[in-house]
Amino acid sequence: MAQVLSPGALPDPIREPDPKEDEWRENLNIKMICKDCKEDPPNLYEDHSSGDLMCDSCGLVLQQRSIDMSSEWRTFSNDDQGGDDPSRVGDGPNALLNGAQLNTQIAFGDGGMKSKELHRAQNKANIDKGNKGLLQAYKQIGALCDGWQLPMSVADTAKHLYKDADESRIFKGKSQEALIAGCVFLACRRNNVPRSFREVMELTKVSKKEIGRTFKLLENFLMNKDKEAKSQTSMVAGGTVVYNEAYKGTSTSDPSELCNRYCSMLNMDQRTSNVAQAIAQRMTATGALAGRSPLSSAAACIYMAGMLMNQPKSPKEIMQVARVSDSTIRHAYKLLYGEKDKLITEEIISRGADPERLPKP
Repeated sequence: MAQVLSPGALPDPIREPDPKEDEWRENLNIKMICKDCKEDPPNLYEDHSSGDLMCDSCGLVLQQRSIDMSSEWRTFSNDDQGGDDPSRVGDGPNALLNGAQLNTQIAFGDGGMKSKELHRAQNKANIDKGNKGLLQAYKQIGALCDGWQLPMSVADTAKHLYKDADESRIFKGKSQEALIAGCVFLACRRNNVPRSFREVMELTKVSKKEIGRTFKLLENFLMNKDKEAKSQTSMVAGGTVVYNEAYKGTSTSDPSELCNRYCSMLNMDQRTSNVAQAIAQRMTATGALAGRSPLSSAAACIYMAGMLMNQPKSPKEIMQVARVSDSTIRHAYKLLYGEKDKLITEEIISRGADPERLPKP
């Protein structure tokens, strides 16, 4: 309808819509009460399991299938244990496995024969056979590391080495046991807890020759992989090109690192172990037993340290730990005795060592 204006009158200004007034607002003055009880304030009860809102006084259902806006903490992961697990998600993706890892597993625990048959059929129809082989290898690596009571870092390193080697064509046709033994041996060296070839052979039942071949292949594979990664550079602030750290390979076992473990196995105190390590370090610096095996060198240092600290151990006792013959230990000690003036320093004597206790070879 048109606006009628009197002579000389001005039209009313057009009012612009206020967005705050036009938006929807919940009317908090409206209350839901029971139509039978008509109690104010209402005595209502919400059943989350069924989604019903009912009157707690008379039991009348006022609303059905209401939406629960609270957090969902329900889980079926440990219903049989009766515990309270607030986790709403599954495990994170495992970097050691291939694929998206979003498969659904059918469990058969307390589910009867039909659930067991479904579980068996799913395992047969599962197309991801690669992850099954990896999981078996990882389980075996974990068992080997637990047998030696190695830290978790060694097991994780061995698993990553095995995954890289399994994806490479160089190790196709290689025995899985030999590859696992080589990965564990290399992981021990890279984490400064070295083990000898003979110890790995006794633990894995793989021949020493096969472990050595696999170890050399792993070394060459990692070096070639590093050369390929070196070509991919990354730019940092200032325009400087940074290359990935080169893999330098692993050196032979250090006799000083073996002394600490062997002394612990021989029930020798820490003072004697420290003296054995100091003698081994001096022996490496002077080259007293250059060219000899680290096992025989460590055994000779332990024999000398035991005599110096008045905790003597016979060559036969050390032989059981170091896995070298007693004649080899005696011959290596004879060479160390000839260089005792260079090996036994003032620092070693200050720890309680007495050179007069050393027997002549």
